[in-house]
Amino acid sequence: MRLLLVEDDIESAGLAAAGLADSGHEVVAEVSAEAALVRVRAEPFDALIVDRMLPGMDGLAFISALRADGCQLPVLIVSALGEVDDRVTGLRAGGDDYLVKPYHLSELQARLEALARRGRETRTTRFAVDGLELDLLRREVHLGERRIDLTPREFRLLEVLMRSAGQVVTRKMLLEQVWGYHFDPQTNVIDVHVSRLRQAIGDDGNAPVLNTVRGAGYVLASRPASA
Repeated sequence: MRLLLVEDDIESAGLAAAGLADSGHEVVAEVSAEAALVRVRAEPFDALIVDRMLPGMDGLAFISALRADGCQLPVLIVSALGEVDDRVTGLRAGGDDYLVKPYHLSELQARLEALARRGRETRTTRFAVDGLELDLLRREVHLGERRIDLTPREFRLLEVLMRSAGQVVTRKMLLEQVWGYHFDPQTNVIDVHVSRLRQAIGDDGNAPVLNTVRGAGYVLASRPASA
């Protein structure tokens, strides 16, 4: 990947850039958000690594400016501010992931790889499992000829499940990808939304089956041929 690293700590930036370069990435570094804005508006990048505490324009203001420009590049925020409220604020400002300093280079690389995969996945705009179809561009869901009306949260939940159809999607994955939580708030919010989604899909013989995998998560699977 071609990465833009926005970090005012020269030593930290050097270590991160060297490690990422050793893994085959091309890294461009800037020490200020203002300089980084000029870069990202003029050059192609695959992802951004942004320190939250920057001189002048801080990292969150930088990300907000990017999103206002219509830039949808994946952004990984890195920061020594690691409390729950700090992470939530960063994600709500437009960050796609949040990594607390100090971190291991291997985790930084793994998170960037995950962001890259997510970016590739978003290019697909239509999903189908059995007779259930989801269209991201039209924001519509159909089961055969029947249109299914979902809330925005239910729609996103179904999208995540359909992207991984036939595979278990853990509760942690759902919390991160649907609700934006990188921690478990210990609520039954997932169970409630899954139950509503099951009711919306109904027990049509052409519908896929949304199963609960006890202790793991959920899986959206094709209905057995004998059913």
